[in-house]
Amino acid sequence: MPLARRLSVASDAAGTYHCVSRCVRRAWLCGIDAYTGIDYSHRKRWVEDRLQRLGGIFAVGVYGYAVMSNHLHVVLRVDPSVSKAWTNLEVAQRWARLFPCRDEGNYDARIAALSQNTDRLALLRQRLADLS
Repeated sequence: MPLARRLSVASDAAGTYHCVSRCVRRAWLCGIDAYTGIDYSHRKRWVEDRLQRLGGIFAVGVYGYAVMSNHLHVVLRVDPSVSKAWTNLEVAQRWARLFPCRDEGNYDARIAALSQNTDRLALLRQRLADLS
């Protein structure tokens, strides 16, 4: 029986995890859906690109993955010490890459404001090193 993530993952310690995410209600992740005949093959590249992008932002290493027809397997290495080594500016830049501004003219101002807010940066640093 599965455990809640907060019970099985120590947020302050490094660890390697095999994570599985499944589609529900006959939904199809990629490939040809046998029920409807619709081809969802293009989604596999979307998932791979997203994993690569998020792996470059978070303090989580993507060691391997398998994108299956109706589920996804990912092997992740979480190491909070990586995010602790980042500068405040780097944390702000990573967060801004994760949640980009709609107005690109405010990017520099947003980074500057984030890098000065130490309480917010502590929370963001923690979130960037979290498995969830």
